[in-house]
Amino acid sequence: MSRRACFEEADLSDALPAPGYYASTVTGARLRRSSSGNRMVHVVYALEGVAPGHDRVAEYFMVEGASPRGLQVAHRRLVDLYRACGREPCAGQEIAPEDLVGARLEVKVEHETWRGETRLRVLAHRPAAAATGTEVPF
Repeated sequence: MSRRACFEEADLSDALPAPGYYASTVTGARLRRSSSGNRMVHVVYALEGVAPGHDRVAEYFMVEGASPRGLQVAHRRLVDLYRACGREPCAGQEIAPEDLVGARLEVKVEHETWRGETRLRVLAHRPAAAATGTEVPF
């Protein structure tokens, strides 16, 4: 006898996860081109404890084509991500986002409206140890 395919309760909800920190894993990280042709780092996080359909969030870091201040902010945030993933980048080191794939960390998300649709946005990163109550050095 075949089992019937049915919708699950989670399939019917459009509710996004609450803003806050979530344990996550980097499932994808690569260099790519923006719609205007500039290079950027594209990172995808899988959020734990979140219903399928809302359990992935992407983040982008411009590495060319932005204002000098914009590039400085993007690089600082990228360094913060590397450190939260347990990596310590060095001056002159090539940005190799694939090194982040599989890393565990926590990401802080909030809701934002973009093109009329509410979605998740990454605000910050911290080491996964912060979730366990282990003291994180500052």
